Amino acid sequence: MILEINEEFLDNLKELISSKNDKAISAFFSEVHFADIAEVLDELNFDEAIYIIKLLDSEKTAEILTELDEDTREKILENLSAREIADEIGEMDSDDAADIIGELSEERQRRVINALEDDDLAADIKELLSYDDNTAGALMAKELVKVYETWTVAGCMRRIRGQAKEVTRVHSIYVVDKEDKLVGRLSLKDLITSKSDQKIADILKPKVDAVNVHEDDEEVAKIMAKYDLEAIPVVDDNNVLVGRITIDDIVDVIRDEADKDYQMAAGFSQDVEANDTIWEITKARLPWLILALFGGFISVSVLGSFDSAMNNYPELFFFTPLIAAMAGNVGVQSSAIIVQGLANDSLKGSLFKRLLKEILQGLLNGFVLAALLMSAGMLFLGFGLNLGITVATSLISVIIIASIIGTFIPIILAKRGIDPALATGPFITTSNDILGILIYFSIAKLVLGF
Repeated sequence: MILEINEEFLDNLKELISSKNDKAISAFFSEVHFADIAEVLDELNFDEAIYIIKLLDSEKTAEILTELDEDTREKILENLSAREIADEIGEMDSDDAADIIGELSEERQRRVINALEDDDLAADIKELLSYDDNTAGALMAKELVKVYETWTVAGCMRRIRGQAKEVTRVHSIYVVDKEDKLVGRLSLKDLITSKSDQKIADILKPKVDAVNVHEDDEEVAKIMAKYDLEAIPVVDDNNVLVGRITIDDIVDVIRDEADKDYQMAAGFSQDVEANDTIWEITKARLPWLILALFGGFISVSVLGSFDSAMNNYPELFFFTPLIAAMAGNVGVQSSAIIVQGLANDSLKGSLFKRLLKEILQGLLNGFVLAALLMSAGMLFLGFGLNLGITVATSLISVIIIASIIGTFIPIILAKRGIDPALATGPFITTSNDILGILIYFSIAKLVLGF
């Protein structure tokens, strides 16, 4: 059942909560998807949200907790005992359980893990928490279906039934040797069509894509996207199979990375959300605004050094914002293309070819825009030939230089291990604004001779 969440629905729900009509609430939410329930809880106040959480069964609320807004989930977890959290965690896959427990303080983590009745799950969570953030090890789930290459088809069928009960979705069957090292994967079709006494070693597919536990999660996302995988096995340094990563976790990684890059491009120094406090949002915005202010001071200084040009040719001033804006826009366009190419590994070819391509496209764009500007200026604004040549030449030069800078700054940042998305934000805009003004007045000085 797809839930339509509006003011009327929320008002009716709040009336049910205030009347303590537990049966009606439980019956209604039993047919609602957990993602919709999470959205409802995000819209309620804390007391109403915690009331519903404690009313529903653990199997349902375990899924709801994974979908809740982080702030809402944090408040709910703070008001649940270690035993209550352990009951919820016990219904989750190991990767989701580790994510939830990882949000708690170290003391509460210890108490919740000790309260878990499933010792295997507790051990899995401890292992997952031991890996560095943003690695395959921290992202993987321990639940999977694995078989040994020495088993027969009949024995394999019996054993995987028990394993499959612990796995939400069986994307693949992995084959290991006696030391639990990954040696291949097993097709379900081959398994059910093979003779019962046939060895798994005879029907396995030896080619299997896998990632190391220490692999960066963004690299895992690129691999799964490239090979269109729904799941990928995770191995340790000895090629021992230790877990698997599924596509739903990778979608979260891609979404989080896209959000981070978008905010960085917009001039945020840290991750923020619309519901964050004024202080948190200010801390994220202020560093880049200070950079923009500093850049503005430099621009003013550059303009001040050409005060004689302003006195002799005041019409130059009217084109200053245009030149600066074009420099910033072209730089952002170029850097955005490069950042996208770096993100999906589609950036191919040598740096020289990339440089030549940027110069040629900068020339083409520059000539078209300069011709339009010069024609409009001479027809409607009535400025002379020398001023037209100055503005047109400046525009072409600025576009070429801004294209080159917008191309190479992300590449340089990536080579130094810095997120290249930094180059699509105020950094590249401010630097190109300053450079555009400097080029504009330098060319004006040469052409007009002041």
